[in-house]
Amino acid sequence: MKEKTLKTINPATGKDLKEYNYFTDQEAKDAVEECHNAFLKWREKSAEQRAEIIQNIGKKLTENKDKLAKLMTSEMGKLLEHGEQEVDLCAGICDWTAANGPENLKDEERELPDGGRGIITYSPLGVIYGIQPWNFPSYQVIRYAIANLMAGNGVLLKHAESVTGSAFLLEEIFNEAGLPKNLFKVLVIDHDQSDDIISHKLVRGVTLTGSPTAGKIVAKKAAAELKKTVMELGSNDAYMVLEDADLETAVEWSLKGRIYNNGETCVAAKRFIVVEKLYDKFKEAFVEKMKNFKAGDPTNEDSDLGPMARKDLRDDLHEQVENSVKNGASVLCGGKKPEGDGYFYPATVLANVKPGQPAYDDELFGPVASLIKAKDDDDAMRIANDSRFGLGGGIFSKDEEKAVELASKYFDTGMVFINSFGLAQPNMPFGGVKNSGYGREHGGFGMKEFVNAKAINILKG
Repeated sequence: MKEKTLKTINPATGKDLKEYNYFTDQEAKDAVEECHNAFLKWREKSAEQRAEIIQNIGKKLTENKDKLAKLMTSEMGKLLEHGEQEVDLCAGICDWTAANGPENLKDEERELPDGGRGIITYSPLGVIYGIQPWNFPSYQVIRYAIANLMAGNGVLLKHAESVTGSAFLLEEIFNEAGLPKNLFKVLVIDHDQSDDIISHKLVRGVTLTGSPTAGKIVAKKAAAELKKTVMELGSNDAYMVLEDADLETAVEWSLKGRIYNNGETCVAAKRFIVVEKLYDKFKEAFVEKMKNFKAGDPTNEDSDLGPMARKDLRDDLHEQVENSVKNGASVLCGGKKPEGDGYFYPATVLANVKPGQPAYDDELFGPVASLIKAKDDDDAMRIANDSRFGLGGGIFSKDEEKAVELASKYFDTGMVFINSFGLAQPNMPFGGVKNSGYGREHGGFGMKEFVNAKAINILKG
């Protein structure tokens, strides 16, 4: 019987890159058991010993930055510069985790009501299964893998098929850094095999980054097995330009927030809600910049945008734009699907965006911006929260104290950026609410998502 295979494709050219064989059912089962056996030894290591290897993973990532960035660009089309920045972030996560992991995971002591002694210890669970997307081929993996390795768990990875090469290069880097063999394993498997991994008795937790649809399916399958999950499910993040905003700052960071990583970022700026007082000026400056962004070869320094990662993703985005226009939106620039090789899409701005349009209701995962006019600051906050998502968001205001109050008390989202745009910080929690998922990564939070907070009670004699 012929082996089942997959091919990776260069989205800038549409040409094949490499072919990979899917695992057989037995190979997938063996991988779980091998990872579990490696975990049994890894959990015996002290937090300091684990941290030493994790720090070395960060060093090896930096040493392989050029190779990894080029591979990510060839597999999913991000600009080389953005790939290099991604690897730097990954190395930073390793460094922060190595420096802070032992303190975050150390035992805690508490006096019991009867005068006895209580000890809380954070014990690793076992094998954690991660299902990850293509848009940040290295970061998505590092984000959950490093935290769980620090906690003492073993890690399995089912990466997006289109970035299979990046997955295997990361596995190679981890091993070169001194991580015990089989503790981090890449699985090349299909959806049915993935279901079997979720239900495998040696898999103790599941984490997924993807769409809400995928999240609901995976969470349901894991819940049926009474296994904990962490879900990061994307968003249509709102960036509010309030009445006292600095217009130049708002335009500059809004542009970065929309086109970074070719616009294919779950925590990207997507809906721009501008108060009536500033709307026309913001629109004029924003559209002028957007229409001049150049889409082209992502290895060329002159390109502002690379291709979208896959043809179907480009086609789906264009359909969302067309459906928004059919329902009343207007195209201020872009909006036309290019002819020729590669899966390019122009920087696009939509106005007259209202409920009932994909540009308002859904996530547009590409370089398409939705402009929405608000009556005033209160109306802007209302519109920002009028979403089934809640991953990130932004507030532009010269009154930092007011912006912080709005962010902390009223903005129904997991992360807020004030007068800026950002992706992730190693020392700050990352995650969302509502249909953007649940659970947190980074900042020490991810280390404790898949551990057993064990209570040891020593009663007073």
